[in-house]
Amino acid sequence: MATYDTYYLEENYFGKPYKELIKFFSQYEPKGSVLDLGCGQGRDSIEIAKLGYSVTGIDISKVGIEQLNLKAKDLNLKLTGFVDDIYKFNRISEYDVILLDSMFHFYSKDKKKETEFLKSILEQMQKGSILCNLLMKSNKNEKHLKSIVGNFDSEFEVLFDDYAVYPEANCEYHMYVIKKI
Repeated sequence: MATYDTYYLEENYFGKPYKELIKFFSQYEPKGSVLDLGCGQGRDSIEIAKLGYSVTGIDISKVGIEQLNLKAKDLNLKLTGFVDDIYKFNRISEYDVILLDSMFHFYSKDKKKETEFLKSILEQMQKGSILCNLLMKSNKNEKHLKSIVGNFDSEFEVLFDDYAVYPEANCEYHMYVIKKI
């Protein structure tokens, strides 16, 4: 059993989505397709689908995906979850929005892998698509994230660059939303 399978035995393990995230998605137009990488039980995916988006969630946890798909069916949402390794998922270009909530930590042991993964996502994104990333507040890691985007060949427009409150953990996350132009 994967570690997250154990966590997800508790319903709504990570709590509610960030208010700032839901506010952004409620105001963003058009309501297209969203890819939620590392979606877990679907705390973000479910609320975003309720706003009219068509959402695909990918997570390595079978337990989390089963819970997400059950809720999506019960609520009749355009939301489907799949068990897969996000690092091997290569259909980024099919989506209007890529969501990464707490997927990057840039710890020493993971920094290279996460950096290459982010570069791969940025490369695969179509013009006009957006990337929404939430990262635990850390000046060093926020600078690293922005340097990857800033040093990329394509140009990006910043749509949101501020902090979101995560009350369940009593901390803030940096919410960074960019559009490929």
